[in-house]
Amino acid sequence: MIILKTERLILRNVELKDAVEMKDYRNNAICSKYQRGQTKDMDGIKALIKKYQFETLSADKPFIMTVALKATDEMIGEIVVLPNKGTFSLGYTISYKHHRMGYAFESLSALTDYLHCLYPLMGFICFTEIENYPSRLLLQKLGYRDLGYIESKESEVFGKWLTESTEKEIRLAVNH
Repeated sequence: MIILKTERLILRNVELKDAVEMKDYRNNAICSKYQRGQTKDMDGIKALIKKYQFETLSADKPFIMTVALKATDEMIGEIVVLPNKGTFSLGYTISYKHHRMGYAFESLSALTDYLHCLYPLMGFICFTEIENYPSRLLLQKLGYRDLGYIESKESEVFGKWLTESTEKEIRLAVNH
């Protein structure tokens, strides 16, 4: 099911036809360098796709979607949406074949705007490793603020549209 369309992209449910491309970029050193805990073998990827292929994007449960080229429907990456306590945590990977083309910005801009319209009281957080400069710059370009480093997650946390209480909770985690 198509969730969103942008000028160049389609954000849609994952499909079994995406498995080969997903396996390729998840096992590429450039893409996997900053990813933790991702399924990388074909059986695991197919099981993941089967679990999420018919799910609906909501504020109640995790969701994984394909970022695909509008012209060809070729998968070029994925976005994971993890709702939790009034926030959406977003994770994203764009295939190494499609880096530096603005696809991450285009897809995440559209998705965050869409989710913010549907769930205006929900905030957004993203975690990235300090050394992942492209991701940190992307989040800043998207309007996320750097809230600091959370040692327990070994990640820098960025936030957007956070409630005062959520931001306070994050700031406490950053200070400990």
